[in-house]
Amino acid sequence: MADAGGELGWLEQWYRAQCDGDWEHEWGVRIATLDNPGWTVDIDLEETTLSDRSYVRTDIRRSGSDWVMAKVSDGVFQASCGPLNLSEVLRLFREWAVSVSQEA
Repeated sequence: MADAGGELGWLEQWYRAQCDGDWEHEWGVRIATLDNPGWTVDIDLEETTLSDRSYVRTDIRRSGSDWVMAKVSDGVFQASCGPLNLSEVLRLFREWAVSVSQEA
């Protein structure tokens, strides 16, 4: 997949690859803000090559505003992070997704 746009560009390409006329009607990608402040990212994995694949939980706490937590639960990659860590979360997802596709 193209690297144009860095992590966000890669996620756009990944999302587009999942869209098959059905997947996008039930599943998707959600990015929202937190009030502490920070970000949440939920990426549905159902009916993708990542479904049922293990992900080692990430829990990084560098400071009160520099942190990342990510896991897979109930078929969803779920992450939250500090206000300047969104790219790091997207990179974690990308690295995991690429490593899974290389195993296949």
